[in-house]
Amino acid sequence: MPRFAGGGADFARRGGQLRVSLTPRCQLGCWFCHNEGEIPPRITHHDRTIRPRRRALGTDDFLSAINTMTAAGISRVFFTGGEPLLSPLARPILQGLAQHQMSDYTTTLITNGLTLTKDLDWLAATALDRIKVSLHYFSDTSIATIAEGEPGDIAKIKAGIEAAVDDIPIVELNLLLQEQNAHEVMDIIAYARELGTGLQIIELVDTDHNADLGGVKVASGDISAYLRSIATAEKVVTSGTGQGRRVFIIPGRRGEMTIEVIDASLGRHHVGQCATCPKTAQCIEGFWALRLDSAGELSPCLLRPDLRLDVTPSAQDPAGLLAAVSAHLDAFTEGTLQ
Repeated sequence: MPRFAGGGADFARRGGQLRVSLTPRCQLGCWFCHNEGEIPPRITHHDRTIRPRRRALGTDDFLSAINTMTAAGISRVFFTGGEPLLSPLARPILQGLAQHQMSDYTTTLITNGLTLTKDLDWLAATALDRIKVSLHYFSDTSIATIAEGEPGDIAKIKAGIEAAVDDIPIVELNLLLQEQNAHEVMDIIAYARELGTGLQIIELVDTDHNADLGGVKVASGDISAYLRSIATAEKVVTSGTGQGRRVFIIPGRRGEMTIEVIDASLGRHHVGQCATCPKTAQCIEGFWALRLDSAGELSPCLLRPDLRLDVTPSAQDPAGLLAAVSAHLDAFTEGTLQ
C-alpha cells in the first residue's frame, strides 16, 4: 500500500491523528460535547425530533479505512463517539484490529467509563494499546451538573478505571477545565497520581452547539503553575499538529507519571485553508485530526462540516480511499478546498 504524499505526508509526519467515531450516541449529555462534529447527545436527549446522521459504514468498512490510513503513515488512531462502547460495531471492530507494534502506530479507545467493568474482559484481549477515560467530574453532584449524569455514575466510572489499570497496557484520564469542576480539579489530579495513570488536561473547544449551554473557557495557567511546583521536569511542545502543550513529569504512587496540559496560548498548527476560514478566531485545535464518522464522512476540521469528504464510494477500495483522502488533504493544506 502506498504512503501519503504532499499534505497527507506532512500531517502524518507531524503526528496527526485519525479519530474514528463509532456512534454519536452516549448515555451522558456533557454540555461542552463537540461529538466529533455531530449533533451532541445533550441536544438529542432533550429533543427527540433532532437526530444524528444515519450510520453508513459497517465493520469491514471501518477496518479497511483504519488499515489503509495506518499503512499510509498515520501513527495514532483514536476510537471515539459519542460513547464508542454503545455501538454494536465496537466489539467486532476492536477485536478485528491488526496486531501491531506501537512504534508503527498506536490505538486508543476514548470512553466515559460507564460500561468498562462489563466490557473489560473482551477489551483486554484486543490489540488496543491504550484506554483513555473522560473524567471531567468527581462527584454525583458535578456529573449531574456537567453531564446530566445519575447518582452512582461516578462510582461506576471509578470502578472501571481502577479495574482497567490492572488489565490494559496504558490507562489515561481526560479532564476538561471548566467553571463547573474547578473545585474538583485537584482531587482528580490526586486520583490520577494515586492510580499512576496519565492525565491530559484540556481547554474548551467552542462550537455552535455548546455556545449557550455551559460556561466560559477556563485557561490552564493556574493549573500549570501548580504542576510546575511538584514536577521533576517540564517540556513545552509546540511542534506537530493541534495545540501547543506543556508536559509535566510528576511523582505518582507507582513511580513517575505524565500530566499533559493543552495550552492554546502556545499556538496551534494551521494550514492554508485556515488562512481564510471564518472560524479561525474561535478555533483552538488548528489542523489536528482527521475525523471518520459512522455516517461515512471524513473531516479535517471540527468546526467546518462543509469540508467533509464522503468516503462511502471507496469504503472497500483501499487504493481509491487513499487517493480520495490524499487529494482532499492536499487541497485543505493548500487552501483550495471547496
